[in-house]
Amino acid sequence: MSDIQEKLKGMLVRRLKLKMAAHDIKNDALLFGEGGIGLDSIDALELVVGLQKEFGVVISDKAVAEKVLISVNTIAEFIENRQ
Repeated sequence: MSDIQEKLKGMLVRRLKLKMAAHDIKNDALLFGEGGIGLDSIDALELVVGLQKEFGVVISDKAVAEKVLISVNTIAEFIENRQ
């Protein structure tokens, strides 16, 4: 799973143009909200598109997104369960 986590971090930095290095993102850091990386709703849309293009997984609705788009760990687990 660590390989998926590393690819995810790279995708986050690249697609969302984050001003941090991939290795600075902790696997359990919150992606949205206070105390996290600070992503917003526009970033969420880009993230969903990126996950589909780069990992072949589809986040079909808001309920799924709210459960999956929490941290690198939760996204990696979602990807792992879909492959």
